[in-house]
Amino acid sequence: MMQGRVNQRCEATLLIALTNNKTAQMVDAVTDTGFSGFLTLPSDIIATLGLSWEGRDIATLGDGTFCTFEVYIGRVIWDGQYREIYINESETLPLIGMQLLRGYDLRIQAIEGGLVTIEALE
Repeated sequence: MMQGRVNQRCEATLLIALTNNKTAQMVDAVTDTGFSGFLTLPSDIIATLGLSWEGRDIATLGDGTFCTFEVYIGRVIWDGQYREIYINESETLPLIGMQLLRGYDLRIQAIEGGLVTIEALE
């Protein structure tokens, strides 16, 4: 089980660890159920971690529009386990998408400071 908090902008956030073979970086990411990918990161974090470029992909945004992303391969510590995932480059706040949430129950206490709980489904 993982836990985060609802911030002042009423965004459900979770602190996640990204890693390569040499370094790890903690990133505060916003859960975005309208994003169909795994995770977005800005280019500076991608460069710091030295992530490998995989190609391009089209993802659905929260407003229903489609966007082309540069895609990288990275590792995240998710629910205590290392997972290799696709990371879309985007100059926004880091976003956790539905592919990373797949197979998990997401619960949000939708008040400032409220608890965000992500728990594996049985």
